[in-house]
Amino acid sequence: MTTTTTAAPPTPALRRPGSLLPTDPVLCLLTWTTLANALGNGLYFTVSALYFTRILGYGVTQTGLVLTVAGLCGVLASIPAGRAADRFGSKRVVVALVAVEAVLSAGFPLLHGLPAFLLLACTVTALDRGVAAARSTLYAEVLPAEQRVAGRAYLRAVTNVAMGLGGALAGLTLQVDTRFAYNLTVLANSVSYAVVALWMLRLPDRPSAAAPSPALTRAERRNPALRDLPFLTVTVLNAVLTLQFALLEVGVPLWIVRDTHAPRALVAAGMTINTVLVVLFQVRATRGTERPGKAARVCLRGGLLLAAGCVLVGLAHGLSPLAATVLLVLGMVVEALGEVLTQAGSWALSYDLAGDGAAGAYQGVYNAGTAAAAMAGPGLIAVGVIGHGPVGWLVAGLLLAAAGAAMVPVTRWAQRGAAEPAV
Repeated sequence: MTTTTTAAPPTPALRRPGSLLPTDPVLCLLTWTTLANALGNGLYFTVSALYFTRILGYGVTQTGLVLTVAGLCGVLASIPAGRAADRFGSKRVVVALVAVEAVLSAGFPLLHGLPAFLLLACTVTALDRGVAAARSTLYAEVLPAEQRVAGRAYLRAVTNVAMGLGGALAGLTLQVDTRFAYNLTVLANSVSYAVVALWMLRLPDRPSAAAPSPALTRAERRNPALRDLPFLTVTVLNAVLTLQFALLEVGVPLWIVRDTHAPRALVAAGMTINTVLVVLFQVRATRGTERPGKAARVCLRGGLLLAAGCVLVGLAHGLSPLAATVLLVLGMVVEALGEVLTQAGSWALSYDLAGDGAAGAYQGVYNAGTAAAAMAGPGLIAVGVIGHGPVGWLVAGLLLAAAGAAMVPVTRWAQRGAAEPAV
């Protein structure tokens, strides 16, 4: 007997040849909202540390403590925001949270006293992480299933370009270096949130989101994602892989400046290398993530590349400036390629392994894991990697490789659990 297999239908092209904007009108609208949001974020994040310390007058230790506590608030906000997206509709939740964030983020120039700084920073960060969770749910609802991961990859490329542009524009603020210029930059970020909220209103409504859900029973109020052990394990593994961003943003710059003879200009060059490679390859990296098993293997390959990049960066210690530069550039290129693969694979798994009818609950938990890694990552990298030299980089690489490799058996576990009939 001859068996035949039906090939999966080809994924529709995101963009027409020669066009930068996607063909799908919903994805096109999301592109503009992403561009506005990332441009504002690029302005804000470039100046925020100096703004809080030099302009508002808070100490470095005070600022670090406030931002750490705010990061914890962001972790805690992700899960209820995801549940709210399930109950009230992701579009409603995103628009409401972004609108409030637009108003409150404009309050930074009015701050007086540490308690006010702590309260405002915690609230704005909680809103921001809540938006991230609800927005991930929104992508699952408004984008065609066959374009969901590729569309998200395209939006990430847009984010990188806009963040870079925002950072470049913020350089003007740093050059002028006046209170008015800093306040104007912070308020520009608030305006970007308002623009996003207005544009988001134009997105189509999910049919079931026309009215809030009726009162839920106690069993229905329980978060299914928190009781899904395989999915929680995938979330933890993804959080480990997310430490790669702290390596890039904190580990590599500190390593270049403190522990190698490479020129300091390589710090900025490294960010440029990463941005360019993400823009060029993030959408391509989504190919082969159509099924959970394939997506897990993409994470495996990405984890191995991240590990190789860590080893190359670590080997630059003590070498001549030229040799160190060559190894560091090679390591950053390899890490960027690992980044686009792990991101593509993890996005696919976050959607494909989610329970039916609870996309928000699952995205909320998944984003909480990502937020936790973002909060803890800088400290872990500074102490655990930079503090231990080349050995620290080797251990970091082994950890990332192990997390990527573990995605394969854990994904099989999750699929077996989903296939078992409910008792």
